[in-house]
Amino acid sequence: MEQWNSGNTVLFYGIDGDLTGPDREHSEVSMLALHLLQSALVHVNTLLLQQVLAEPAWADTLDEADRRGLTPLFWSNINPYGRFRLDMDRRLKLEGVS
Repeated sequence: MEQWNSGNTVLFYGIDGDLTGPDREHSEVSMLALHLLQSALVHVNTLLLQQVLAEPAWADTLDEADRRGLTPLFWSNINPYGRFRLDMDRRLKLEGVS
């Protein structure tokens, strides 16, 4: 959980990752935007984990304790800095997504 909290400070810009704004409404909108971003990241991470775990090599390698330790709460696969070139005509190659 601590890893995820440190990811929130990277994902959420502001003064030390704090919710700031001129009033309560702006802070609430910022918090809701952060929750939406977290949910989207967990969804993509879950799809990536499912794709990796569907490979037979991983099915034979991981035991029950390893599987219990898996979590979609990671953010090491994102780049919070720099430019992002979105190609809305191309999809991620994730199986099971329709």
